Amino acid sequence: MTNQSREIPYKIYLEESEMPKQWYNVRADMKNKPAPLLNPATHKPMTAEELSQVFCEDLVKQELDNDNAYIDIPQEILDFYKMYRPSPLVRAYCLEKKLDTPAKIYYKFEGNNTSGSHKLNSAIAQAYYAKKQGLKGVTTETGAGQWGTALSMACAYLGLDCKVYMVKCSYEQKPFRREVMRTYGAAVTPSPSETTEIGRKILAEHPGTTGSLGCAISEAVEVATHTEGYRYVLGSVLNQVLLHQSVIGLETKAALDKYGITPDVIIGCAGGGSNLGGLISPFMGEKLRGEKDYRFIAVEPASCPSFTRGKFAYDFCDTGMVTPLQKMYTLGSGFIPSANHAGGLRYHGMSSVLSQLYHDGLMEAVSVEQTSVFEAAEMFARVEGILPAPESSHAIRVAIDEALKCKENNEEKTIVFGLTGTGYFDMVAYEKFNNGEMKDYIPTDEELEAGFAGIPRFEGNEF
Repeated sequence: MTNQSREIPYKIYLEESEMPKQWYNVRADMKNKPAPLLNPATHKPMTAEELSQVFCEDLVKQELDNDNAYIDIPQEILDFYKMYRPSPLVRAYCLEKKLDTPAKIYYKFEGNNTSGSHKLNSAIAQAYYAKKQGLKGVTTETGAGQWGTALSMACAYLGLDCKVYMVKCSYEQKPFRREVMRTYGAAVTPSPSETTEIGRKILAEHPGTTGSLGCAISEAVEVATHTEGYRYVLGSVLNQVLLHQSVIGLETKAALDKYGITPDVIIGCAGGGSNLGGLISPFMGEKLRGEKDYRFIAVEPASCPSFTRGKFAYDFCDTGMVTPLQKMYTLGSGFIPSANHAGGLRYHGMSSVLSQLYHDGLMEAVSVEQTSVFEAAEMFARVEGILPAPESSHAIRVAIDEALKCKENNEEKTIVFGLTGTGYFDMVAYEKFNNGEMKDYIPTDEELEAGFAGIPRFEGNEF
């Protein structure tokens, strides 16, 4: 589908004047809207008033907005974006040569900021709205640490207090990312912890647990709702986060359009959905409106396969079962993945937007094992010169696989994938791989059934 009118440079940059001035809300073009958040006590849709007890008021409006396709980006956020955006769209010439493939491969590189990932796009937005509301600070969770780092940067910039609950295994595996957060002024606590009622309960029930994003969310929500002047913010999964991350896809599309390029396949790693949703949104909008067709592939770790082996049902977003119920592909809020090196792709559920799109057959999903992921990461680092994050390397793995299929079938396709961030704080994982100590882990059906058993049963939540 590629229509190249001139030679493509290694890196395609947009001019500052070409940067998007609005976020794109893909829900406006979805025929089947994502199901509403439910109050776990009444099983009725959450109201704006109820959600405002946990989230910032302007973010609640964005969370509930299914109708407006475009939402203006405040000037203060645009000014912050200019420090590191637009990010480059890179033609992977060296990887193409290494693979000897007729495919053309592009990646959108989001690692060119101190947080090392795309997470800063939503962190500054959420911190901005908290500051606008006059709050003292925010609480959050983080898995591999990119989100926590990004939020600590945004809060430091705006003068907000930041409390981060970091998944315990990542807290121990990634001390340097933890210290970046502390350098920006954040208080970082390994989760589950003894500092919250929910944390103590989880530790009592699961002694020695390595934690999960669901655990960390529970603790962060508890602190936010019990501390005056604080609200909770989340780095993925929510509608508002996918909205903010749409700058990735909007820039990608503008850069491709600049050179007359139409992708065939668009690939993103999938944990909670922020990167994938942000990358594919404007392209998915075209597909939903019947203007163009694309193949979308979500890539998740085999150790936490919510899309490929999960249930499409209403479930809690956290292990402590204090959050609203969200309809999504889920492994059960009590599912705690193995302490592997999949980085932030360890969440038990998936964005309700992406879950609905997947359920409607508008995108595909595959799961990959971590040793094959790191093999792809190593190849990419050696030929493209960027050390990728473990999360990003899931997308690299499948991009390489698709390019090799093009070689086998002698097909000249254009592949675009999201390089969500760098892996310079993930060297424990690379060390394990280089030493031959990395193992693949795939949960058994019995283990998954134990997680599914915790999904709430009520009328209308059949699965």
